[in-house]
Amino acid sequence: MSTYKFYEQVNKNFDKAAVYTRFDKGLLAQIKICNTVYHVTFPVRRDDGRIDVIEGWRVEHSQHKLPTKGGIRYSHKVDEDETMALAALMSYKCALVDVPFGGAKGGVKISTRDYSESELERITRRYTYELIKKGFIGPGVDVPAPDYGTGAREMGWILDTYRQMKDDINAEGCVTGKPIQQGGIRGRTEATGRGVYFGIREACNIKEDMKALGLETGVEGKTFVVQGLGNVGYHAAKYLTEAGAKMVGVAEMEGSIYDEDGIDLEKLVQFRKETGSIIGFGGSKELPNRSDALIAECDILIPAALESQITGDNAHAVKAKIIAEAANGPTTSDAHEILKERGALILPDTYLNAGGVVVSYFEWLKDIQHVRYGRMSKRYDETSYKKILKVIEGLSDRKFTEEELGDLAKGADEYDLVDSGLEETMITAYQQIVDIRREHNLTDLRTAAFINAINKIGIMYEQMGIFP
Repeated sequence: MSTYKFYEQVNKNFDKAAVYTRFDKGLLAQIKICNTVYHVTFPVRRDDGRIDVIEGWRVEHSQHKLPTKGGIRYSHKVDEDETMALAALMSYKCALVDVPFGGAKGGVKISTRDYSESELERITRRYTYELIKKGFIGPGVDVPAPDYGTGAREMGWILDTYRQMKDDINAEGCVTGKPIQQGGIRGRTEATGRGVYFGIREACNIKEDMKALGLETGVEGKTFVVQGLGNVGYHAAKYLTEAGAKMVGVAEMEGSIYDEDGIDLEKLVQFRKETGSIIGFGGSKELPNRSDALIAECDILIPAALESQITGDNAHAVKAKIIAEAANGPTTSDAHEILKERGALILPDTYLNAGGVVVSYFEWLKDIQHVRYGRMSKRYDETSYKKILKVIEGLSDRKFTEEELGDLAKGADEYDLVDSGLEETMITAYQQIVDIRREHNLTDLRTAAFINAINKIGIMYEQMGIFP
């Protein structure tokens, strides 16, 4: 298979979109380049007394808005090129969904399966120490989050380490994706997958696009294949299934399966927990190769694993009419052209998987404002709704039961508000991208998304007045 430089792929997409903008070449070069790259190595003592030297990165791609924002990835595949590419995507992603952050990304070059929990804690705390020492973390500077190989546990370790070293009243805002008890927010775990669902739903509601694909509008009745049943893939599949779509294929590390009659997501997850594999589930058929799920028959393909999964080598065989990029950079630039020429609708990663950073923004706001969403309004809203319902009862013969009153008069709690904010953000961002596609008479959404992001960042740089 061909080798693809991830950062180069991102910049190809940038250059393609930049010609549609009005900005000077110098300003475009400033937007495109990574502002700061920090490469660090540090020793960690293993449980058996041995010492490993660990390699890590933190990249701040654009500081046009502060803080910068981006996850921390733990993977043996992490390198500088990947971290720079992911940081760049974060800048464009934040701009697309109007989240006031610059883009950043972190990575530690380890395989989490090779380390115990106590070793992972030592690695995380030492990496955090290195970030603090060089000024690469802080609620107003650079705010990490979970990514591949990390989660709420690691973010909790980061917060605790930061607190020990910094006397900062806003310390909880130094990192997002934390446990609820440490300043996390309800809805963050499912945020990216939930955002993927909202994005697919919006795309499926555009009548002219569905007509061009030979599909009916709406999610209901459509078949989909998901590559990667991690946090993002699982939640995207969950919400699509609940909306009436049918999951017919799944790819995971151990292989891929297909069943045109449909695959029960929850039963599959339970089966994998018990057996350690998706292979052999129910009446599904095992496909010859792990990557064969990408070319299986379906309406919607959701690559939710890692970058460069659909390339010039396999794009011709992809049958899906909609490619929903739940992962970062799953489709290379040459594959994108092949799919576009074939008439497929590609929902770009810069938009589609932005749900995580949207809800991370809500968490960051909660932490620096020191108040839980819904705390001041929930009870007042419930009381007001009950008064309205009592007036309705007085004007009619309708009497509400206690259960009905509870449902109808329920005030919005933190999860309700977060979910509503995420839905509104994804809807608005998609409408903006579609409008730009129409304005420039483009045939793809990726270029439109990049144009939108470049325009927003470029205007910010102009307003900053840093260019003589």
